[in-house]
Amino acid sequence: MMTVAYPQDLKDHVGKEIGVSSWVTVDQEMIDKFADATGDHQWIHVDVERATRELPTEGTIAHGYLTLSLIPRLASEIMTVENRSRGINYGSNKVRFTGMVPAGSRVRLRQKIDAVEDVKGDGVRVISTCTMEVEGSDRPALVAETIGISYR
Repeated sequence: MMTVAYPQDLKDHVGKEIGVSSWVTVDQEMIDKFADATGDHQWIHVDVERATRELPTEGTIAHGYLTLSLIPRLASEIMTVENRSRGINYGSNKVRFTGMVPAGSRVRLRQKIDAVEDVKGDGVRVISTCTMEVEGSDRPALVAETIGISYR
């Protein structure tokens, strides 16, 4: 894990890959809970029998937004800022769902810092490229340019 003392220290890491998270399993239970939380019960996510018959993955696949929602969880394993008062998810400039995450797959996050800009209130806006990899696949499931703000 990369550790910096202050948010402004992230400027020293612009253009660098800062790390890779551990693997997390995206199982059917996680997919079903996400479907319940969002109301997205499309059969490709929740109907195991039909997905087994009709999808090339021979089973259900995770929601794209479930995969996106794993970024904060996994990013917390990659980097920490010791002296910050708060961090805010500011959004994303670009999100692409580039591959499927079959139920039972393991995913991990690879993160690179693209830019760090000063913001009012002694903070920095951090723009990162986040790539969600699927174990055993050459193609990532997700590539997103995310934005966070960290305050000292």
